[in-house]
Amino acid sequence: MTRRVRILGAPTDYGANRRGVDMGPSAIRYAGLASALEAAGTSCHDAGDLSVPRMEERDPDAEEPPAGTARFLRETREVCTALADRVADSIDAGATPLALGGDHSIAIGSLVGSARDARIGAIWFDAHGDMNTPTTSPSGNVHGMPLAAALGVGDFSEAAYDWANAVGLNASNVVLVGLRSLDDDERAAIHDSDVTAYTMSDIDERGIADVVDDALAAATAGTDGIHVSLDLDWLDPTVAPGVGTPVRGGVTYREAHLAMEAVARSGDLRSMELVEVNPVLDQHNETASLSVELAASAFGKRVL
Repeated sequence: MTRRVRILGAPTDYGANRRGVDMGPSAIRYAGLASALEAAGTSCHDAGDLSVPRMEERDPDAEEPPAGTARFLRETREVCTALADRVADSIDAGATPLALGGDHSIAIGSLVGSARDARIGAIWFDAHGDMNTPTTSPSGNVHGMPLAAALGVGDFSEAAYDWANAVGLNASNVVLVGLRSLDDDERAAIHDSDVTAYTMSDIDERGIADVVDDALAAATAGTDGIHVSLDLDWLDPTVAPGVGTPVRGGVTYREAHLAMEAVARSGDLRSMELVEVNPVLDQHNETASLSVELAASAFGKRVL
């Protein structure tokens, strides 16, 4: 049976501190996403973008929810709530949603929607842990908080943040792969949780294949499928230059493809997102093109 993929654009930069990432969905589409997914053997439908007002158009007088130091939390809530509905609707319609960011805060919506009426696992391919909260974040940028939000960590356990909690996601089924940049409080939060975490040192010592196989085993244990969150800063900046928070020492081009190929072979992909592509910082749309290639691998593209 041909897998149906539904592309959902979420062109937001509310969660980041560098402008331009809101143009990521357009750049990824321009790089040939739909045709690459079709060539990988899927039936692809682009459902367009969410309506996301520009940061300059936000209403400064609207009531803010309890936010700690989180910036633009009201706007992030609106985007993620809308995205969650579209992700859930896609799954109900028999399609696999592929969300295009925008910054990584959109993962709150993806996870909430994918975990609605199901138990899911999640694999987080990222240089960062995204386990900060409004209280612990040194920047207040929500793109460093989506995993904590979805798991209800710290501040996010309060009733005011019910919209951000993915009720069908358990920490024991969450795996972070390729970490190399963590805040102190974030490091403690990971240690105190049931989340499984693999650093770049683990990949160096064990190899990407073994790490991803273990990640898939943990994420799929007792679940109805997995969500894959692919932040392009997971890759080394020499391979993916167009990201807002580059960190040296990331995975290589082939390691990234091998990981996505393993996801495809598992047959457990329920939903996915590509985030943090910033065309303003990119070179010849290189990072957006890489996003397309990796998405195709995750959805089944093969050499033979």
